[in-house]
Amino acid sequence: MLSKAKTQWAMHQLYNLIPDAQGALVADSPFQLLIAVMLSAQATDVSVNKVTPQLFADFPTPASFANAEIADIEADIHSIGLYHNKAKHIKTCCQQLMADFGGEVPRTHAELEQLAGVGRKTANVVLGDAFNVPSFAVDTHVTRIAKRLKISAQDASVIQIEKDFQAKLPKKTWVQAHHTLILFGRQVCTARKPHCDECPLLRICQAGQQFLEDRG
Repeated sequence: MLSKAKTQWAMHQLYNLIPDAQGALVADSPFQLLIAVMLSAQATDVSVNKVTPQLFADFPTPASFANAEIADIEADIHSIGLYHNKAKHIKTCCQQLMADFGGEVPRTHAELEQLAGVGRKTANVVLGDAFNVPSFAVDTHVTRIAKRLKISAQDASVIQIEKDFQAKLPKKTWVQAHHTLILFGRQVCTARKPHCDECPLLRICQAGQQFLEDRG
């Protein structure tokens, strides 16, 4: 397994490769970010950003979503995958925000995860990006990189991967590390045909070692 020191070294290489990485979802408030992240499950950020301007124009507040017809929400998000379930979750989530949190997005994992359609990853993204709470969200890109670099075991769960990164990286860097890893996974360390020739971590990566051997 990659040591704490080596993990931090690896992240510094990625910070140099992808400086100032940030989330790609467009949102003007913690509430908008919450809804956007909920929509992004099994969908691209680009596709979410295409529908949210009209969605938030039609439903600018938790109360407007809470009182909306499901079909009206679906009409704005029908191009997004799983839009039927997402519309139901958004409406229920906003009803919970109104009933339990005064229409405000809560600022703790426990409270966020009480909301319909909100899991740990969504909670971590909202806490980190909306409230600057040190959080480390794990998605498919982070999972792939963690296992390729042996930061986590091959059979590690999402929760274990989160814990591994939190244990090996300074707390103040968690949010930045998460965004950097996601962009690295999208641009370089892709699931299929990774761009190993562009990667500064070849010599500590299984896929990179194979690439070097094949190249001779």
